[in-house]
Order: sequence, then C-alpha cells, then structure tokens
Amino acid sequence: MARVIDIDSSTHFWHPAQVNEPVFVWGFSAWKQPAVRICFPNSSSVRFIKSLDDAPLDALIVLWGSADLDADVQAGKRWRVVRIEDGFLRSVGLGADLIRPISWVLDPVGMYYDARHPSRLEQILEAQSFDDALLKRAACLRAQVVRAGLTKYNVGAINWQRPNTAKRVVLVVGQVETDASLAFGAPLIKTNIGLLEAARARCGTEAYLIYKPHPDVVARLRAEGIGEQGATQYVDEVVIDADMATLLTQVDEVHVMTSLTGFEALLRGVRVVCYGQPFYSGWGLTEDLIPLERRTHALSIDELVAGVLIEYPLYFDADQQTFIEPEAAVQFLLMEKTRKGNQLAWWRYGFRWILRRVVGVR
Repeated sequence: MARVIDIDSSTHFWHPAQVNEPVFVWGFSAWKQPAVRICFPNSSSVRFIKSLDDAPLDALIVLWGSADLDADVQAGKRWRVVRIEDGFLRSVGLGADLIRPISWVLDPVGMYYDARHPSRLEQILEAQSFDDALLKRAACLRAQVVRAGLTKYNVGAINWQRPNTAKRVVLVVGQVETDASLAFGAPLIKTNIGLLEAARARCGTEAYLIYKPHPDVVARLRAEGIGEQGATQYVDEVVIDADMATLLTQVDEVHVMTSLTGFEALLRGVRVVCYGQPFYSGWGLTEDLIPLERRTHALSIDELVAGVLIEYPLYFDADQQTFIEPEAAVQFLLMEKTRKGNQLAWWRYGFRWILRRVVGVR
C-alpha cells in the first residue's frame, strides 16, 4: 500500500519544486516525459523506470492518474506516491491527440476525481481559508476564462444556437465510459445512456434536452458508450462539433455524471445537476443527487475557483521549461485558440493518428 506524502495540514500546501530527492517515474509515454522534468526542477534526478522493481524502498514514485500499484508490485512494498493528471485548463486540442498540455495537477494525497478518498484539492476546498486578495484574483481569473471562451480542450467549430422554444434548454454531457472518474466518482449511473434516461425522467417533456457526446468519442479516439447510439430516443437534439464555451451560454442547466463541463458551467453561472460526485460537487453550488458527506464546507464560486484553478494546478511553459501563473496560461490558450481556429490542417490529424499508435497516449 503506497503512502501519501505529509503536507502542511494548516494550508495543505505542497509544490513539486520542494522536492530535492530522486524521483522515480513509471508509466509515462515518451512525449510526456519532458513535462515531468519541468515539474521537478530541484530534484537530484528524475528517472523514468520500466518496472517499479527498479525503485528502491521508500522512494518517491510518480504515476499517471489512477494507475493501480497493487497489480504491479510485491505485497508489502511501500513508496511515497505523487499522481499526475491533466489540469482543468489544458490545451487547444485533445490530450488523446497528443496536444501538449499547459497544466497538470500533481497530488500526493489522492486523485481529485476519485470520490472514494480525499485528495489535496478536496483538503484545500474543505479546510483552507481564502483571503480577500486571493478571492479578488479568483474573480478576475474566472472573468478572464469566461470572456476568452475557454474550456479544458477548446475544441469545436460550430457556434450552436439556442432553439426557438419556450422550454428550458438542458444540456446533457457525455463522457468516455472507461474514464476513471466514472469508475471512482459515479456510484450509481456510469453510462451515457443511463444519464440520458435519468435526465429525461427528471426533466420531463417540458424541457428541451440536447446531448453532446465526448469529443474523444466524436473523434474516434475512444470507444462509444454502451447503447450510446440510442441517445436520440431521450433527447431533442444531438450536438456534435459545437464549441462548448458558446454552448454553455445558450443553455439553462447542465446535467452531468462527473464531467468537467459541470465546473465550466458553474464558472458561467449555469445551474448544474450532478448524478455522480465530481470534485466541484458537495460545496453548495450544485444540485447533488448523491451527496458526499465528507464535504461539509459551503463555498462561493470564487472560493471554488481559487482552489481549483489557482491553488491546486501547476501551469508551465514547455518551451521555456518554467512555471507560469494561471493568468499567463489563459492568455496563451486564447492566443492558441485564435491561431488554430482556421489553421489546423488536415495532414496534422493524419500525422497525429499515426503518432498516437507509435508512442501511445498513456
């Protein structure tokens, strides 16, 4: 059983730049390895290992996401573990398409999408006091993100228009059904078709339901969900290649299992109904059908933003190999979004299709 790293219980502060010992990194594709080195600038060495047996007892191990140690190690072997995942403002383009990230989260406690256990993000949101300066900064950052029309991946070419209807418009958001956030954060409904059925039953016929499949599924980078092809029997419209930021300005509410879209909707003041237990639920800002009793602290939207977008993630400039502030990351993503709007050539998709199969996307 891997041990978590002790962090300051009063502030829950931890930063990988504090690490000055050797770091043993397991399970990362070659294309992600340069970013790992950026994250540990003061480590005496960053070693990429093929087997966990290559790491000594009590070493600091870095893993991707929810990688399961128990299946790969001998009983009783122990390490201190830091897990890495994509940040909430990631890139202009899909991670599965090998687009380089601008942010990661590094967590020595747990993973933010694993509702079964606490994470450092949950500790920040539950216990940390946010001063006025930080809350003002969070409010400005939130306005900056919304004004720039940014989401996690910033994909989608169509500016969807709200239908001419008196009904309330409800967006139901699809996910990749093999995603760890569904395995560990959705106790009851874990399929897109199950979510659609539940959303229609909850909203009734007086709501206009639209369904947006996950962009990885649309791009055929991930498998379609079980029965997902039957979505049309529950919704009034299926929206494929819409820009999510624009879409969120056109709907009245959003229904999700654990999708990050729920957080993106909260940034824009849209009502969110959660059928699972995502990181942004349980703080008094969402309607939670499965409350998580461990989360007891009511938050304002700017307190949530301070924890989620400022205190928790790590932003970096991969070209300069330096850390940057979230405000600089937002400006970079905006420039990339503008630049790539009409310049993503067809050959790039073909090249990345081949590259994915050479280096993998883990």
